[in-house]
Amino acid sequence: MKLLNHTTKYFALLLIVLITVWAVIFYFAMLDEIYDSLDDGLENQKELIVQATQNDSTLLSDTDFGVNNYTIKKTPKRAYVKDSYRDTLMYMQNEGEYEPVRILESSFERNGSHYKINLITSMVEEDDQIENLVIYLLGLYLVLIASIVLLNNLVLKRVWKPFYDLIGKLKDFRIERDEPIKTGPTTINEFELLNQSVERLTEKSKQSYVAQKEFIENAAHELQTPLAICINKLELLLEKNEMKEDQSQEVGAILDTLGRLTRLNKSLLLLSKIDNSQYVNEELIDFGALSKRVVSDFEDFSAHRDIAIQLIRAAILQYPMNRDLATVLISNLIKNAVIHGTAGKSVAIEISVDRIVVQNFGTETGLDGDQLFKRFKNIGSDMRSTGLGLAIAKAVCDRYNLQMNYYFDYRHVFEIRFPMHSP
Repeated sequence: MKLLNHTTKYFALLLIVLITVWAVIFYFAMLDEIYDSLDDGLENQKELIVQATQNDSTLLSDTDFGVNNYTIKKTPKRAYVKDSYRDTLMYMQNEGEYEPVRILESSFERNGSHYKINLITSMVEEDDQIENLVIYLLGLYLVLIASIVLLNNLVLKRVWKPFYDLIGKLKDFRIERDEPIKTGPTTINEFELLNQSVERLTEKSKQSYVAQKEFIENAAHELQTPLAICINKLELLLEKNEMKEDQSQEVGAILDTLGRLTRLNKSLLLLSKIDNSQYVNEELIDFGALSKRVVSDFEDFSAHRDIAIQLIRAAILQYPMNRDLATVLISNLIKNAVIHGTAGKSVAIEISVDRIVVQNFGTETGLDGDQLFKRFKNIGSDMRSTGLGLAIAKAVCDRYNLQMNYYFDYRHVFEIRFPMHSP
């Protein structure tokens, strides 16, 4: 939910409470004012009628409500009452039903006799009054909500424009690209402070990223050079054939270790580049054609291990990726399947419209899926392995929102699921 809509929601809830409370107070205040006005009118009418009886004694004989809205009845002195107001119902000829009326009961004295006078006046029906009040309040509530929504979209949206512009720039910001965030001027102090803070933070993050990237690349390069020198000198030493057999074996073991360190250094550098999103360029990769090329590169290696590679292209699978990372992903999976495969068996690669499945025969039990893709988890007995092949493949999948799964069904199965993509 957007910030403006979130604010509108609370405004709407607050208005419901306020209007409800206001409606109750207004209703009783209005009733009190109506009763006060009716009572004043009845009292004034009583005074006029009492005064009129001094000049017209026939008025003292109006004992029933008829044309007039009052009755006068002679009463003993002990029945003398003070002014009393009450509500009652009276049958109305025009409505054909009982309607609420306000009645005043009082007494007065004329020529030594005492009389009781009752006056009535029509009043508003409370149920109709409540119904009309609810209708008007609902109308008021809807008008207020519509006004708030209109205000949000026309006025507040302009006020919050610098904020949404900054959100859009942060959404498109990529630390690996040399595109710093540049915010526009604003007259609102809080937004100006936010823009300045974001610019400082992103610039500092950019500097830290560049420093880390340079350090990793320099460290990897500086390690690669002495490793290559050591390997070359040891190879030259073996070629001279001046050592005993046991010494040659020791040197060979050292060469294997140095070779593993070289591969480890390259793998760690590759993982670092993937984690830092240094592979920016992307293109639409045809994984069928790419897998075919990678399989051809592994033909000699797989033949040496007496393992056949079968490529099954059931459908065309295309997805936007960096070509180098796509090659690393397929190569690591195929290499892992061949290295840990059983001699005399085959490795099957199936490509469908939304997945790649690599299957191989190996150990007769399944592997620990929770540990399989972690770094430096060597799943085999090959000491020359760095334990980073599957970790690199998983890092590439995470980089491009691909899902990598492993399960065991008489064969070891590695599956990569691709989100549906329209080229």
